[in-house]
Amino acid sequence: MLLGPAVRFLARPLIRTAFRVRDRGRENLPSSGPAIIAGNHRSYMDPVILWSICPRPVAFMAKRELFTGFLGWALPRLWAFPVDRRGADRAALLRATEVLSEGGVVGIFPEGTRQYDDSLGEAHGGAAFVALRASAPIVPVGIVGTAAVWPRGQRLPRLRRVTIVYGEPIRPEEFPHGSRREQVEELTRRIMERIAECVEAAKEMHHESRRR
Repeated sequence: MLLGPAVRFLARPLIRTAFRVRDRGRENLPSSGPAIIAGNHRSYMDPVILWSICPRPVAFMAKRELFTGFLGWALPRLWAFPVDRRGADRAALLRATEVLSEGGVVGIFPEGTRQYDDSLGEAHGGAAFVALRASAPIVPVGIVGTAAVWPRGQRLPRLRRVTIVYGEPIRPEEFPHGSRREQVEELTRRIMERIAECVEAAKEMHHESRRR
């Protein structure tokens, strides 16, 4: 499908300029092979900005409710795939595993939904489960500024500064002990700890750039 590459080509400079995006640690995303990007979630703009400026194309897991009308036509052509957030969605987990088995990058927000404040919400185990199943590294990501770009209740996004920090990859083989459930729980805890570290680093960068 040519729509995805064409939109990314056009969106990358526009998004980076419009939202004055600063990002650090892009080299932590492997240049090839399977990988999962796992980040905090404050705004609808999180996947839009990450999808546009990430060094590699990303297939985002998105809530099933978005796949109607025009978005229902466009999202699959932009590599997104639906997930039912009411429980373990086997079809979504299978699709994520397929993307990774083909050497692609999957984007997941472990919290599952947008958060109201800077604290991280309760994490679901989908990212960890898929990483263990596909033996794919997880790259934690911290995003700051998108809540001001498109806060809850705002009809349209605003032009505000966004900062992103990519952390060092977490390898699923670092969690070889225990049952699969215990591995998922421990890996999920590690993912959220590392996302929190990336968020704090992104906040520091964000405040520094605002002082300039």
